[in-house]
Amino acid sequence: MSNEKAEDGLDSNFADEVQAASDRMKLRGRKLTATLSFVAGTGFILFGYDQGVMSALLTANQFEKVFPQVVVSDQHPDHATLQSFLVAIYEIGCLSGALMNLVLGDRFGRKRTIALGCFIMTIGAIIQAASYSYAQIIVARIITGVGNGLNTSTVPAYHAECSPPHQRGSLIMIEGSLITLGIMISYWIDFALFWASGSSAQWRVPIALQILFALVVVFALPILPESPRWLMKAGRPAEALAVISALEDKPHTDSTVRTTFHAIKEAVALEGSNIDTLSSSEKASLSELFTGGRTQNFRRVALGVIIQCFQQASINLITYYATILFERLGINDVKSRILAACNGTEYFLASLVAIFLIDRVGRRKLMIFGGVGQCLTMVLLAVLGSINNSAADIVSAVLLFVFNSFFAIGWLGMTWLYPAEIVGLRMRGPANALSTASNWTFNFLVVMITGPAFQNISWKTYIVFAALNAFIIPIVYFFFPETAGRSLEDMDVVFALAYLENVSPVTVSLRKDVPPAGSPEAERILGLQAGSISNSDDEILPRGEAEGTKL
Repeated sequence: MSNEKAEDGLDSNFADEVQAASDRMKLRGRKLTATLSFVAGTGFILFGYDQGVMSALLTANQFEKVFPQVVVSDQHPDHATLQSFLVAIYEIGCLSGALMNLVLGDRFGRKRTIALGCFIMTIGAIIQAASYSYAQIIVARIITGVGNGLNTSTVPAYHAECSPPHQRGSLIMIEGSLITLGIMISYWIDFALFWASGSSAQWRVPIALQILFALVVVFALPILPESPRWLMKAGRPAEALAVISALEDKPHTDSTVRTTFHAIKEAVALEGSNIDTLSSSEKASLSELFTGGRTQNFRRVALGVIIQCFQQASINLITYYATILFERLGINDVKSRILAACNGTEYFLASLVAIFLIDRVGRRKLMIFGGVGQCLTMVLLAVLGSINNSAADIVSAVLLFVFNSFFAIGWLGMTWLYPAEIVGLRMRGPANALSTASNWTFNFLVVMITGPAFQNISWKTYIVFAALNAFIIPIVYFFFPETAGRSLEDMDVVFALAYLENVSPVTVSLRKDVPPAGSPEAERILGLQAGSISNSDDEILPRGEAEGTKL
């Protein structure tokens, strides 16, 4: 039956649609949540693996034999730029993929976009592994990047939209940890294949192995539901309600399920969409990204873009060039690879700390803590680099581990969590695409300049990164609202209330008296008349007597 019939008062038909959609669900409750986390996590292992795999390959003898353009020497100092370009061009592909999501994201839905991204990554990885020229591997890395850009601009939003607020932070921080797990795996595989010095398998196998992670995601996606928020936005409320019911493992008539359902309806109504007539072809206009008022779209999108920029100004110096950085400290080939792999392992272990802190401490405190620690570490690296003796080199090697620890706790998963939390439903697809595009743009800049920077100004490169990390601290303190413990729809209320009271959203986000989304008080703040977004299905699902847990 159509949704229009439900609107005409055929409440039993709407209930039948909900029940039919529920019957199609293969998983419910904890099993569904665990499977969602597994699939999203595998997507981020793939992301991390692809980021880290080139670190040790750049100086592998078989890689240098096929691609002499990456060999930096006194005879070919310009090769530092070619080496950096080989690494950085991947970010251009990722940027392109993220921008493609502006068009594809809301049209295809979260699941199909992720599947497309994995398919493109697989094609790119096959071409990379089969490369025999510098030009070929450049093109292949662009293709792989396009797929990764689609995934990284979709997976966090998909997971956030399917997670309850009291677990959302820790669940998505697990994704951040799995990025480092992917990096760690790539470092150790690179080291294991380092000994295959007589065969091109030394570098072809590590590159090809990423295909396994992409296939796991593709084959697991069919058993998962679409995001309830995307379904609501696409005019499929019965399916949305069924997914909410499955995620919370409660009947669709339960009060907590009702509250979540109505909160999402309010969010769609607030964003100017008529949920009763909206079709999947009706996308948010990009001009809406620049609007203010109660929705504060521009402010919220800008926060997502800026936080991704800050992340790249922090870490990629180490992630992409770990092996080379250790070699710059006078450490030989084998030991530098062991240290890089150990660095990746410690990076993963440190990231686990954030999982337990994110929903207890909050987002803002962790970001500020990470920024302070990263800045001080870079200052010390610059000082020790200027001294340049064996003792200073040892301490510098330790500080590369220390920097990773601060970053893993404060910023690793944060930049995938926060943009998905801070932006309203209607603009979430385009906003995540733009924030991820920001990630890859600054990723490219950092990776591209690092090789030539060390070639030309040596240890002074660390001073540049120290200044960038210092800039993070006041920006976060004054402009980034706290999102911990609030539903995605609650943030609409926070920004609307801040607009009405003419105060900073940061101040409102730290208050305890903000009414929850779905309540009559929230409707008044959002400018929605009581009952204005209700339709006949509300007679089945009267506004919840209890506020309950909201996604």
